[in-house]
Amino acid sequence: MDILTSLLIGIGLSMDCFAVSLAIGTSTRSQITRTALVIAACFGLFQAGMTIIGWIAGASLYTEISAYGPWIAFLLLAGIGIKMIYDGVRGEEEAHFTGLSLIPVLLLSVATSIDALAVGVSFGVLGAAVLVPALVIGLVCFAFSCTGVICGMRLEKILGNKTEIFGGIILILIGIQILMEIFPL
Repeated sequence: MDILTSLLIGIGLSMDCFAVSLAIGTSTRSQITRTALVIAACFGLFQAGMTIIGWIAGASLYTEISAYGPWIAFLLLAGIGIKMIYDGVRGEEEAHFTGLSLIPVLLLSVATSIDALAVGVSFGVLGAAVLVPALVIGLVCFAFSCTGVICGMRLEKILGNKTEIFGGIILILIGIQILMEIFPL
């Protein structure tokens, strides 16, 4: 697989990570550079790692995961989104997402990388090499996620205290979009 194809796949897979990173950036109050780097590193590692895991697992595991993967991603994103909206409506300063809490970062990393698992399976079925594409996908995701956090912080300055609600809505919409892919209208 050539670098250009891997780059385009990486861009496609990074859209969810960018949107989630944007939501994180809207509710991050301090240490924006550190938050952006940690979120981007986690999202990039999970994208690359899930691509490799999918490649190793092969088509048989994909059929089992594909039935539940969209639902798992939806529930994770919607749950975190609802909490962000709730915290935004309450308006308490302590409720803001710090961007570096282990459990939310891991859950979001898994939720945004399920598509990468499917891509990895397709690489395995095609007999394609996986290391270079996985590295490219991870690096592209890192760049998009870092940019998303920083853009989200700037959006927070424009929207003020409504950004946590906005970020939660983004997460819920991403979850709904994932479900719409398996249940088109």
